Amino acid sequence: MSAALAQVETHPTAANDVADARHALLHFITCGSVDDGKSTLIGRLLFEANAVPDDVLDTLRTDSAAIGNASGVLDYSLLVDGLQAEREQGITIDVAYRYFATPRRSFIVADTPGHEQYTRNMATGASGADLAIILIDARKGVLPQTRRHSLIVSLVGVRHVVVAINKIDLVGCNEAVVRAIEADYRGAVAALGFEMITVIPVSARNGDNIARHSELTPWYDGPTLLGWLERVRTDRNVVAAGFAMPVQWVNRPDPDFRGFAGAIASGFIAPGDEVVALPSGVKAKVARIVTFEGDLAAAGAGQAVTLTLDRDIDVSRGDVLISAAASAARAATVRTEIVVQLFVTADRSIGAGDSFIVQVGAATASAQVVEVLHATDVESFARRTAVRLALNDLGHVRLRLDRSLAITPYSVLRELGALILIDRLTNGTAAMGIVAADPAEADGNRVVAFRRAAGRTLEYTMGPQWRQEIAPAATWRLGSAVLLGTIVTIVTGNPAWGLAAALLDAALRPLLRLTHRRIWAVLRQRAHRQRDILSDGGGI
Repeated sequence: MSAALAQVETHPTAANDVADARHALLHFITCGSVDDGKSTLIGRLLFEANAVPDDVLDTLRTDSAAIGNASGVLDYSLLVDGLQAEREQGITIDVAYRYFATPRRSFIVADTPGHEQYTRNMATGASGADLAIILIDARKGVLPQTRRHSLIVSLVGVRHVVVAINKIDLVGCNEAVVRAIEADYRGAVAALGFEMITVIPVSARNGDNIARHSELTPWYDGPTLLGWLERVRTDRNVVAAGFAMPVQWVNRPDPDFRGFAGAIASGFIAPGDEVVALPSGVKAKVARIVTFEGDLAAAGAGQAVTLTLDRDIDVSRGDVLISAAASAARAATVRTEIVVQLFVTADRSIGAGDSFIVQVGAATASAQVVEVLHATDVESFARRTAVRLALNDLGHVRLRLDRSLAITPYSVLRELGALILIDRLTNGTAAMGIVAADPAEADGNRVVAFRRAAGRTLEYTMGPQWRQEIAPAATWRLGSAVLLGTIVTIVTGNPAWGLAAALLDAALRPLLRLTHRRIWAVLRQRAHRQRDILSDGGGI
């Protein structure tokens, strides 16, 4: 096995990733298949970090004995699994968050369920993580749920992964087994784009390679798990995208002050810099950067500030302020149609014609699913044809918004590229997703572009449910054209005239139908408008 520390010495990017991370807060997640030892691992980390008070340890000894560990071996999973059902079944059901700290770093860890039924809970925990610990049982190797969880953490933007091969004591601490699992996993996730994959063989129950190197694995010369977590750097490049700040609140404490409050998502800003308000596109200059401690001379990504401008412009909650400099053109774009990679989190399936509320940061809009481009197979990560996406499915869909939003691909800026779909009836989260590049635009794929144009034409002529109507419409129009052509042939005795009549009927009938629909739509709109005027007193 290649040692992670050796990689650091020879790879400048990796060396930067393990630079001194003193006092930096690290959000990480543990995930894997059922019974891989996720809760036990977190409990052991808490114990090794001296984050378990004495009274809690006494309770842990009592609880461990109560569930059958009479030998005195502590069940560290009980420090995390707090639900009665979790303790009875020995599985994690809900996401459990724990905070702990070492002299070198502070941590927030999310222990997520491994069962496929609770995959949406795992996705929720992964959405705020900077790093993922993927647990693999040394006896079982890479499982379908291992692949699924790896795909989900890559979906939400996690680029640093620690593969903790757990329960190595149950396979005799065999180096060959660990190396085989490492090769299998690296091959399985090669297409997911992780920046760094660090493999550490551990035994969460016994503490091997958790905080101290184990004598049972002399062949392993890499870091311990806790040591690696203390040193790893997961900083995202928030400068290249240029300055961007989603407006979370318009601050008006008195008539003389109007500021726009939010957390800077990327880049830097200083008084005098020119900014553009999206989606309106109106420009202004920053007058002050206001904070609770006083005005700042400059502010950067991660800081929560209130910006005042040199003139009054229309900016509301959900709008985005970006730098007017040409170099910041990638910070955000105003769009009404986007391609989104979705993970379905509700029992309701998602397909063409469905309508939701889409939320990107503080901004919301009505969104309609134009088409399901494809689904992603969790076994092979290959694309497959799909009409609808069901619970726990992953896939790409095209959304059309009822108003312009400032949006950026997730790979450029997380804060403006992550979204959720909200069910209009239940107000629950139907899906979570990230903004992806449009296949027709990103790949220059003419086939995709043609399909998109054809879909728009069919939607325009037949309505949003054209996929359901196209088959009966085609057979009806074909039958009508054949009948008309036959009649003309019989009457004229000329098959050429019959063929011309059939083709003309097939071509003109959709146009006549579209004209008919548009005329009646205008008449209905006028009727509704007249009724509204009468009902509200003519607008007086």
